[in-house]
Amino acid sequence: MAYVAVKGGREAIEQACRLTEYQRLKGESERISVAQIRDQLGFLVDRVMGEGSLYAPELAALAVKQARGDTFEAAFILRAYRTTQPRLGYSLSGDTSKMRVIRRISSAFKDLPGGQVLGPTDDYSLRLMNFDLVNEDEQANRLAIKELLTEAGITTPLPDTFPKLVDLLRREGLLEETDRSEALISDITRQSLKIPASRSAALQTLSRGETGGLLCLAYSNMRGYGSVHPTIGELRVGYLPVEVSHPHTGAPYCIGEILVTEAEIISKSYNDAENPKMTLGYGLCYGHNETKAISMGVLDRAIQSSGPGSPSEDQEFVLSHVDGIESMGFCNHFKLPHYVTFQSDLDRLRKTLEEQDNG
Repeated sequence: MAYVAVKGGREAIEQACRLTEYQRLKGESERISVAQIRDQLGFLVDRVMGEGSLYAPELAALAVKQARGDTFEAAFILRAYRTTQPRLGYSLSGDTSKMRVIRRISSAFKDLPGGQVLGPTDDYSLRLMNFDLVNEDEQANRLAIKELLTEAGITTPLPDTFPKLVDLLRREGLLEETDRSEALISDITRQSLKIPASRSAALQTLSRGETGGLLCLAYSNMRGYGSVHPTIGELRVGYLPVEVSHPHTGAPYCIGEILVTEAEIISKSYNDAENPKMTLGYGLCYGHNETKAISMGVLDRAIQSSGPGSPSEDQEFVLSHVDGIESMGFCNHFKLPHYVTFQSDLDRLRKTLEEQDNG
């Protein structure tokens, strides 16, 4: 049964929108600025950029403020804005070996070329409430920044580039090689996703998927409802150069760089018992979001599994359910009027009970 348009209620809707704005404005605290959100809530901004499929920290921070911190709504706003902008062209394929690394670790190798670079992380700290943040001392903050920058100036600078660790496995013939080349790279923002999906379409869908949804499916696979037992070959956080073709010469031309997180997940292969190899899952997303990149890498590997398996290894199931904006929209549409369909259900139920009583 088709949905029936609802008429009327315009004044009530307008007042509801005004009430929502009141909820944002009420209270005695100072208004939080877009710059504060961008600078101090970086993980939140990065998550919204990834799920909104637009690298624009300032706009993502604005969307967070408008949505009052609702990541689903903020990503929805950002992606909707994205659709209004003209498409000027496509960037060239990025080479992550050129990444300006700020964090680089491996759980597969202890000693690796270039060394482990812990970078900015809370992984090794206790999750204790820091009550000093209630009333921060700006002078103390400036002093801490000055000391950090002074110490950084006397340390050995990081190399411009780091070797890719999976290349070590490739050289030994330990990594399963598959032909992943595509004559034409898919663009899921212009063509709807088709199943079976090409690898480029699958990675794009995972890359802008909702972090919690990706984690849920990847976690189910890692716990045993799947065949992937992941080891992080390499996890990188850094600034990736963005290159386009020069309009006059056609040569690659760098127009800037973006912060990304990359994860290469290694797992044993069960596809060929006579020729055992390690397999690779890949994840890359906007900003600093390690949980998402790792989950993406696990699911990328999982949906390449052969034969029937768990839901997390079914390509159609995974790719159809990880988009947070689509799933949020479907969930929330049930708040809209369903009077006709529900009354139809009630009529059928009443008729069935009446026939039973008369039977």
